[in-house]
Amino acid sequence: MLDLASFPRVALCHRPTPLEPMLHLSEHLGGPNILIKRDDCTGLATGGNKTRKLEFLVGEALAQNADILVTQGAVQSNHVRQTAAAACRVGLECHGLLERRVTTAGERYGTSGNVFLDKIFGAKLEYRDGGTDMNAETEQACERLHDQGRRPYFIPGGGSNETGALGYVDCAREITEQADGNGTKIDWIVLATGSTGTQAGLVAGLCALKRDLPVMGISVRQPREPQIKAVHALAVRTAVKIGIPAMPSSKVMVDDEYVGEGYGVPAESTLEAIELTARCEGILLDPVYSGKGMAGLIGLVRSGFFQPGQNVVFLHTGGSAALFAYEEAVLKSLKYHEKPRLAG
Repeated sequence: MLDLASFPRVALCHRPTPLEPMLHLSEHLGGPNILIKRDDCTGLATGGNKTRKLEFLVGEALAQNADILVTQGAVQSNHVRQTAAAACRVGLECHGLLERRVTTAGERYGTSGNVFLDKIFGAKLEYRDGGTDMNAETEQACERLHDQGRRPYFIPGGGSNETGALGYVDCAREITEQADGNGTKIDWIVLATGSTGTQAGLVAGLCALKRDLPVMGISVRQPREPQIKAVHALAVRTAVKIGIPAMPSSKVMVDDEYVGEGYGVPAESTLEAIELTARCEGILLDPVYSGKGMAGLIGLVRSGFFQPGQNVVFLHTGGSAALFAYEEAVLKSLKYHEKPRLAG
């Protein structure tokens, strides 16, 4: 049995998040049965996958008597936004370093969406140029704060270390219990993969549960091989933390066909996925993570990768707050003037 009770944890997340059928999108695509795991509904600061990770990260911070959370991400980081909100929930401060990775998104990119919310939550923000070693910069910020008499707790980008990954070890249990409870056999899980913690946690959790359930990560930022290597390395460290044998790298699957021009730059397939999911299901995706993840799922359905009758779960990692920072690109891409035509 998977038992995480020995790890410090603080309740931040609405759990369990729904596991729902996407009936209209499934019919429109004419492929497998698509379900959605609604981790955009985790409840903290508009929700998102980082909240599950932060339950364990903030729990550890409190156990270490920290008084400030220090983390990093891109300018429109979902993770920094949720970390800032989590700090508010538990009475800590938040210091965030934001990397200017995206330079082509327009005027609103640097002030709206997640940045706007970061400021509402009172996060102290610093900016760095694109290409900076952001984790190293964040560790240096921790050292400066420590020298000032503070008690900083360092959280890597995306909350993606073996402590944060425990959130998705637990989510693996939650998904399998939901599926077993309603008699659904899940054939695949598909999600956006970036900083690696979500996919690594799921892979480790499913191995701990002895479930042979494949997880396909749709890369949002780098080629397949380095992403597989990074996810596998964290999955192995997570396995050690929860006391199970390390899994082979073959357990980690990544598709890199939907990255487009790079991190934070929505491809045409990303924008189509955002609109199609909105029009078919009334669900919002984001242009950085979940939009690319859904684009990958749609592409795999269209290519015949999944078989008719299979049950494919899309893990929605949240991020809709970033849509406001990409307003111009999203509006320019809209092509449906009525609900997409359904099969039959």
